[in-house]
Amino acid sequence: MLRNIRPNTTSSIDARELAALIDISAVQAFHGEQDVRELAEIAIAQGFVAAHVLPHFVPLLRSLLPREGATIVGGPVGFPSGGHTTKIKAAEAAGLVAAGAQELDMMINVGRLKSNDLAYVRADIRAVVEAIAPVPLKVILELAHLSDDEIRKGAEIVADSGAAFVKTGTGWTPNATTTERLRLIIDTVGGAVGVKASGGIRSLEAIAEMLRLGVTRFGINTKVAVDLVRQCTELPGGRFDLAQETA
Repeated sequence: MLRNIRPNTTSSIDARELAALIDISAVQAFHGEQDVRELAEIAIAQGFVAAHVLPHFVPLLRSLLPREGATIVGGPVGFPSGGHTTKIKAAEAAGLVAAGAQELDMMINVGRLKSNDLAYVRADIRAVVEAIAPVPLKVILELAHLSDDEIRKGAEIVADSGAAFVKTGTGWTPNATTTERLRLIIDTVGGAVGVKASGGIRSLEAIAEMLRLGVTRFGINTKVAVDLVRQCTELPGGRFDLAQETA
């Protein structure tokens, strides 16, 4: 199930259309069962496109979300370091799909990318793509650890690997996603895959700017995501103008 590679938006969006571009999650080490239950309640109430939890909670999340509802079940692969062996990543991914995950976010092997072992990185991603096909895979670059050249190389490999999206970060680093580094990714992939921006996105204006650049999905802190949807609802006509420039 693949949603929102190209957002169905024109000059403005309403709160439901905004939520349909946002993944929310409870994927920090300290998140417990109650956090997962609250995540599911929020996702259902607001219509967020996906909810992601750590692997051991995927069966629980699957049981909490309606199978024909607006929100799909997601989980991480090789998270958060990306240093797992390819065999482990592929097995984990297949297991998550069997447990009910409908899309997965895989951490790229940063060490191999930084070592310029591009053949390894490519094979690592393709093995997971093949293990879960046709379930879509997003590949996380973790921009905080990469140079501009490494970002370009990683994005190019993802676009050529059969993955559905390239994603900017896990949310486990303090660095916010910047428009400058997003441009590196978008210029590299050229629309061949979706682009998911994640990390430090805190305003409707930032979302609008990233949508104009070509971002197609967002990973946003759950509390912030709920607040942004509320802000959109409270705007005149309940719609946010995507042409609005960042202040």
